[in-house]
Amino acid sequence: MSQPGPGAIPGEPTHEVVNQAVPLADLDLFATDRALVDAVRREAPGRDPGPLSAFGAALGRAETLEAGRLANEHPPRLRAFDRYGRRIDEVEFHPAWHRVMALAVEHGTHALAWRERTPGAHVERAAKLLLLSEVEAGACCPLTMTFAALPALAHEPALAAEWEPWLTATSYDPRPVHPAEKGSALCGMAMTEKQGGSDLRQISTRAEPRADGWFALYGHKWFCSAPMCDAFLTLARTEAGVTCFLVPRVLPDGARNAIGLQRLKDKLGNRSNASGEIEYRGTLARRVGEPGRGIATILEMVQHTRLDCIAGSAGLMRRAVAEALHHVSFRRAFGRRLADQPLMREVLADLAVDAEAAAATALRLARAFGLAADDPREAALARLATAACKFFFTKRAVEVTFEAMEVLGGNGYVEEFPLARLYREAPVNSIWEGSGNVIALDVIRACEREPAGLDALLGEVDAARGAHPALDG
Repeated sequence: MSQPGPGAIPGEPTHEVVNQAVPLADLDLFATDRALVDAVRREAPGRDPGPLSAFGAALGRAETLEAGRLANEHPPRLRAFDRYGRRIDEVEFHPAWHRVMALAVEHGTHALAWRERTPGAHVERAAKLLLLSEVEAGACCPLTMTFAALPALAHEPALAAEWEPWLTATSYDPRPVHPAEKGSALCGMAMTEKQGGSDLRQISTRAEPRADGWFALYGHKWFCSAPMCDAFLTLARTEAGVTCFLVPRVLPDGARNAIGLQRLKDKLGNRSNASGEIEYRGTLARRVGEPGRGIATILEMVQHTRLDCIAGSAGLMRRAVAEALHHVSFRRAFGRRLADQPLMREVLADLAVDAEAAAATALRLARAFGLAADDPREAALARLATAACKFFFTKRAVEVTFEAMEVLGGNGYVEEFPLARLYREAPVNSIWEGSGNVIALDVIRACEREPAGLDALLGEVDAARGAHPALDG
């Protein structure tokens, strides 16, 4: 009896696999992305690309890509009680989630910009966030919020001095113990309530002052992003108005804070990451910033998370386009490779332009964030362009991932292939931190209040004048 040929399944002589691509794995995700490499050189000249290449190689390994898949195949689950009936309010994750998180924290994806505080560090961190989004975008949520929490905490210097060493540490420890015990921390966010959504003025959670300087919070939050974090920035109402607070998950004496996890959200995408509804039951918190100025304080965090919405969308687009390009390089139809079919080349070129533009924009904005403290023009550009580009690129990500899925045809629609996960993930960056109408209003307000931002943005566009007649037109 003859032996089955390569690609054949024993006992299935008609099932030889031909005209299919091999997995896109075991490659340096940074070094193989020419547009990203060029963007880093342009926005952070002279910066050593070695750390980005090391991160890109680690992310591109087959086992890391598999960890991203497994983290989504086995989403987190709520454990409200332990086996003895004690209330614990914990979220249980698959080990694959912790592998991805440990890798990202080790490479400073959450904190590099604050460990160095240079424009180049901001650029490198944004590039790392982009790369991580290609492998497992759900992990970006707690990392982004940790990155974005420090500018908000700066409104309360003593609190910032206490928490910054923990929030910038590069060791990952998911245990529910106080950061002083483990030396590191991650930060989440709990702002919106079911009656208000984006209208934060409708917040009903109340904060009652205590004699020891802490506050006791009472209320319910409709969305708590990453409830397994060590602390959360949140909003509650005081006599002075809506105020920002830092809520530790574990108190300095080791006791668990009174944060009741009611349920986890069953989301379209972003399934590896936990999002939950929580209840404050006399939950202890420390004030951040001036009383009654909570919305302004928390917007420091929102501004930075919007930057990562752009970088994350760029990563999703990059991976989708890479999978499409990889597929057409192997697949043959109508007598030649799909990559050589003129119409397919037109589609792929359009997709590549979108992905490369998103990466270039994300890193240009990251440089602006790094320069903003000392350069008013860059600060104005960061404020306006981040909102405008968040509106545009997060919506383009949905279209690009869908078009790339269509390139793969039926395979792209099957969950075993990464395109289905990328497509389900794409809308979250458009919805999170201000959906389309909210962002559009923010752009209008920014133009009215700070015309320098519009001048800076138009200046960026004018720099391309003369490059192509169509663009000039």
